[in-house]
Amino acid sequence: MLRRLLPLVLVLLATQVSASEPERPSRADLQRALSLYEQSVVRVRGSRAAGPGIIVGTEGQVLTSVSHVNLEAAQVEYGGRTLPATVVLANAYLKVAVVAAPAGTYPAAAVKPNTGNLPGQWLIGIIPGKGKRKNTPASALARKAPAPFFDVDLALPPGSPLYDETGRLVAVSVQRKGRGCRALPLDVVRQQLATRVATP
Repeated sequence: MLRRLLPLVLVLLATQVSASEPERPSRADLQRALSLYEQSVVRVRGSRAAGPGIIVGTEGQVLTSVSHVNLEAAQVEYGGRTLPATVVLANAYLKVAVVAAPAGTYPAAAVKPNTGNLPGQWLIGIIPGKGKRKNTPASALARKAPAPFFDVDLALPPGSPLYDETGRLVAVSVQRKGRGCRALPLDVVRQQLATRVATP
């Protein structure tokens, strides 16, 4: 399992420098995020709960909420199929998990190499549609919360991705918070994965 985790860690640990000032995402940015969301978001199911997860590795690694998994196993609903998945990371304090679906080729989300300090930046989330309503992209400013989390005024269920204006994954929702949600930056997940690989 660590063999499948290592390529994901290497991708997530890549770095780049960006000096652009944050701007409110345009309508085109929102539509781009929606398209990427519909390609890479799956449903993760444990014995007591289910919810969204985002494919972050081309080999089937999925980032989701820890509430959607059991200690060692989960299921991933992808492409009209229900696939068995192994839990490779589960952290109750950070409220996140990474599961690995069966080996194959999957449409992984584009990941921002360095998420930096997210509070004060505009982020994009996808509000899930209910009934006949379609999924709706929306943007909001990230706000400070107790470290390492931040809050955003988007009603996203745990396990939902948050994107920057270019459609790159920067964080994951881990808890509903009032009319919004509490989220965890991707950098924190990177650190957890790196630790897991270093100390199997």
